[in-house]
Amino acid sequence: MQDFDNPILDTDSYKASHWLQYPPGIDKTFFYVESRGGVYDRTLFFGLQAILKQSFGRPLRHADVDEASEFFAGHGEPFNEPGWRRIVDEHGGHLPLKIRAVAEGSVVPTHQALVTIESTDPQAFWLPSYLETQLLRLWYPVTVATISWQLKQLIRGFLLQSSDEPEAQLPFKLHDFGSRGVSSAESAALGGMSHLVNFRGTDTVLGVLAARRYYGEPMAGYSIPAAEHSTITSWGREREVDAYRNMLAQFAKPGSLVAVVSDSYDIYRAIAEHWGKSLRDEVIRSGATLVVRPDSGDPAEVVMRSLELLDQAFGSTLNGKGYKLLKHVRVIQGDGVNPQSIRAILERVVAAGFAADNIGFGMGGALLQQMNRDTQKFALKCSAARVQGRWIDVYKDPVTDAGKTSQRGRLTLLRHRDDGSYRTVAIPEGVDDAEAMTLPAGWEHAMQTVWENGRLLRDWSFAEVRARSEQA
Repeated sequence: MQDFDNPILDTDSYKASHWLQYPPGIDKTFFYVESRGGVYDRTLFFGLQAILKQSFGRPLRHADVDEASEFFAGHGEPFNEPGWRRIVDEHGGHLPLKIRAVAEGSVVPTHQALVTIESTDPQAFWLPSYLETQLLRLWYPVTVATISWQLKQLIRGFLLQSSDEPEAQLPFKLHDFGSRGVSSAESAALGGMSHLVNFRGTDTVLGVLAARRYYGEPMAGYSIPAAEHSTITSWGREREVDAYRNMLAQFAKPGSLVAVVSDSYDIYRAIAEHWGKSLRDEVIRSGATLVVRPDSGDPAEVVMRSLELLDQAFGSTLNGKGYKLLKHVRVIQGDGVNPQSIRAILERVVAAGFAADNIGFGMGGALLQQMNRDTQKFALKCSAARVQGRWIDVYKDPVTDAGKTSQRGRLTLLRHRDDGSYRTVAIPEGVDDAEAMTLPAGWEHAMQTVWENGRLLRDWSFAEVRARSEQA
């Protein structure tokens, strides 16, 4: 929103007082981000580059400091006006920070450091903590990318079992229907883009535009002409078949796909009578593939019955693995779609002898909205501070919740060259830069500096991110 573009005010209120709470003699702090567990045991790291470009790309101005000073004076919090003025005057408004991170697209086990943030100006030791609010929003694109990646592995398994061309089918098996179900345009952009790391199908336009803006991808996702209930029911119940015929006339061309929601009244009658009899020859003559969309009822039951009726009407062939492949038609399920229902549908469909090729999924709220920071238990914590010239470990170890025990020391992430495992380790005392530390045999750095003192040092392309995600 236009009125919310001051980075100094994009924080939690209590952060404004924290610069006064650190011990005397402190001149540097070190923070890290990790997933402390959650629903999945691995996360697909993605989205930091977008956040850095969006939130930190513009240098701060004295006008930003003026606005923040006025706000906090009335809000009841002290404000470090001299500290922020120094950043504008001494650093040209660029934040004196060093941020290291794993390569975007990496799939990393939980409980590992994914990002580290450290101050680079002794008088701005308080800055990494102040920016926690903005930086920890990383949890959202990572979590969406993770859910999407995990579903990709699930769907791939069923395709490998039942399809002759599983990898060719996979990119368009999960379509993003989530734009209208999220809380903001920013969420649609970040979440929609995160899904596109794994799949190519989307109706979230802002996600495609975000991939273009932040990762340089000209066209990250695709869609097809599709009906909604209003365009079908506006013809009236008695002219339902005419509404379907119009969809064919407008969009059904050789080699094309056209999706038609068909449950406005009776999905089974629509398939058996309208598509299967009245319009059957028109579908076949068009050379297009008709994608029938149910939108109500029990997902597994409705999909299974729809496939059976379409098989009766249009017929099928057996592929090389002995599974039925429908002629001229497919089904897309977009109602009640979540990880559990996708598994249930595919188990039932494949067990009945139909190839997974026959079914696609449209996922909305469960893809872009039905998660929170605790889904993968994301946290940003201080792990080290330099006080009186000496680095000390900083950590929490609550007796009431061992799961919230934080890591300690200046951290970096290593990856084993042979088995691909990861290990978070402390940078040894006396080593100023992680890149200078001696590594154990077989290990390599999994992090690199991506941002330093206002400069983006690593600008990943979307193609690079996608390729890396496929290596996991």
